[in-house]
Amino acid sequence: MGRVNRGFGLGGGGQAVTIRPVNSSPLGFFDSGVGGLTVVRAVQELLPSENILYLGDTARLPYGSKSPETIRQFADEDVRFLIAKGVKAIVVACNTATAHALPSLHEKYRIPILGVIEPGVEAALSCPDALRIGIIATRGTIHSHAYQHALALRKTGLLIHGQATPLLVPLIEENWIDHPATRQVLKTYLDPLVKKGIDTLMLACTHYPLLIPILKELLPPEVRLVDSATTCAEHLKKELTRLGLLEASDRVGSLEIHLTDLSEEFEVLARQFLAKSPGRIHRAVLGG
Repeated sequence: MGRVNRGFGLGGGGQAVTIRPVNSSPLGFFDSGVGGLTVVRAVQELLPSENILYLGDTARLPYGSKSPETIRQFADEDVRFLIAKGVKAIVVACNTATAHALPSLHEKYRIPILGVIEPGVEAALSCPDALRIGIIATRGTIHSHAYQHALALRKTGLLIHGQATPLLVPLIEENWIDHPATRQVLKTYLDPLVKKGIDTLMLACTHYPLLIPILKELLPPEVRLVDSATTCAEHLKKELTRLGLLEASDRVGSLEIHLTDLSEEFEVLARQFLAKSPGRIHRAVLGG
């Protein structure tokens, strides 16, 4: 049996619900859709023994076009769902939700909650030569200035260029990853950044790791790519180690997927993002 850790519970008004996760309890992940499964895939590769419970709010996607207030409400409901399932820590596997909701989630809940922005920023700045940084993301993430602010706080003199890329998520979810239309859209988005001489490109959406092979073809070879999935997985491992929450067994962990809207299309997407069968997918009901 895993070690019992200090209690975590719901904050805010009302009576707190104490949660005492053991190391074998699942890790919780949520996103507006299935894009966050790229983070899950990276975590499975790095921490294969961990049990994972994933929530995709597919009935209300995308979060990137919603108001900050709405995103915070949705994220709160996502977190409550995962806590009710007994997770030991939560990863906000969505850049838009991280940008707009993570501070309020930290204030309200006493369970470890990690986002995808800080790990990406740390990875981008791990190279001392990084000076001209491009960011591609949804409109919501770019307009939040979360990445720009986090980068500027850590290093002065940076030239930061944010580029909203709203067409990429629909193209990826249409499985048009290597389609001529996707290449043309990407080129249109990337050309202004390349002309500004970026040396680093941050893929600030969890869908975008699927585009890495195409991006490497379209970008100059000296441009370094930093994606949300691998950086978040590495940061999660450090945090779980620090908190004493790592699963100690050497067995292969389980994956349980819950979506707020079920469709054959999302099952196909889940398989694409995970590079294997997602198994049975459950329907989630939020806000109850």
